Amino acid sequence: MPVSEALSGDARLLADIVREAGELGLSLARKPGLRRWTKPDGSEVSEGDLAINDLFEQRLRAARAPDGWLSEETPDRPDRLAQERLWIIDPIDGTRAFLDGGSHWCVAAALAISGRPVLACVYRPVTEEFYTAMAGAGATLNGAPLAIADTGALAGARIAGNRRSLAPLAPLGIAADTSGALPLQLRLAHVAAGLIDGAVSVGRRNDWDLAAGELLVIEAGGAVSGVSGEGYVYNRPEPWQQGLVAAGAKRHAALIDALRTT
Repeated sequence: MPVSEALSGDARLLADIVREAGELGLSLARKPGLRRWTKPDGSEVSEGDLAINDLFEQRLRAARAPDGWLSEETPDRPDRLAQERLWIIDPIDGTRAFLDGGSHWCVAAALAISGRPVLACVYRPVTEEFYTAMAGAGATLNGAPLAIADTGALAGARIAGNRRSLAPLAPLGIAADTSGALPLQLRLAHVAAGLIDGAVSVGRRNDWDLAAGELLVIEAGGAVSGVSGEGYVYNRPEPWQQGLVAAGAKRHAALIDALRTT
């Protein structure tokens, strides 16, 4: 059975719930006095994050109870490691923008099987960007297919990341975006859509910040890896990856080579 046929029911369910979660986020963003606080790791969280997480728990987790579960806002449990199928959820990527009334936030969710993402949805409701991907079946933005126009050139390439990650690439003439405005999932979505040419980040990056966006880039013809060039494997005991390099396949190779030699 083709992958797309086997996953069609999961794909419809995921898309419906992600869209519902985004609409819930929009309504909560307009709510005055939304409670917010700082987690022990220094990141912000709000009533909105938890409400959307609850929606995923009630709609998706309940519908796929035998599967593993990994969400930023749900306490992690080691029993997920025994499951072949794992749902990876970020209720709100970009909580600060969400709380400040901006547009740079999204809802992101993916299904991984045997450590690799096979379904993904990223929804940016303020601007009505709805990205989907299925392994072997391509990636879309609002239903239109995505394809990265690939080149190995780095000069002039629009690369998003922080100053630390992009400093080694500055002598190569990249057009660096160090604003940090977009959260990781939207950076990856925008790479897939050709709105930027690449994304680079160093240090540990959580699985829920990467899984859905990674599949978007791959299915649009690009490549995603850690800064070493090693690909990601999900559903490990520690739910994070070491760094991020995402771009079209040829540019990804050029970025990895440049990072290794600087």
